[in-house]
Amino acid sequence: MKKFLLLIFLAGLFAPVAVKAQFESFKDSVVQLYGVVMTADSLRGLPAVTVKVRNQNRGTFTNEQGVFSIVVMKGDVIDFTYVGFKPKEVKIPANIEGNSFSIIQLMVVDTVYLPATIIKARPRREQFEREFVNADVPDDKIEIARQNTKTAQSRILMQSLPRDGSENSRYVQRQSSQQQFYSGQYRPQNIFNPVAWNEFIQAWKRGDFKNKN
Repeated sequence: MKKFLLLIFLAGLFAPVAVKAQFESFKDSVVQLYGVVMTADSLRGLPAVTVKVRNQNRGTFTNEQGVFSIVVMKGDVIDFTYVGFKPKEVKIPANIEGNSFSIIQLMVVDTVYLPATIIKARPRREQFEREFVNADVPDDKIEIARQNTKTAQSRILMQSLPRDGSENSRYVQRQSSQQQFYSGQYRPQNIFNPVAWNEFIQAWKRGDFKNKN
């Protein structure tokens, strides 16, 4: 029991020392970063420049004169971004002495080439009506579906497209059933079938046997 109480006493005695040492180490790594952001060509202060600590949700903006101030840690990377200028980055040295660091950050103009825009005069009423009437309006999905459901288009698709799995299965079953039905006897010839002759004549009139090429 005495040893247990001694351990508690020693822990309470050395705990403030450890906390104080940790606080001193954290305090030594904190840096007050301040400076000014200017244009590289005219040395003009840039307002509203974004000053952000990388990989952290902390940052600030420059004021109207381009001046900023932010608390960072030694070794942090600071990103400077502004519309129309190339982004810049500054790494805070990990071995600087003291708890303050000042910089003058110069921003270079980023040249952006936009595509050419051709401005034309507004067309007259006659020109607008002529262009509107002669405009080639593409078919919508309803019209495309309507054209695909036409009888002639359906026949062309049936002749050109291969059978799917269900059609092949029905075809094989139908052939097998016919073989079983006419097993041991001669199959009837469709040349004497009036229904087959009627379908042949109707197809001939429709032009199904014409060369489509």
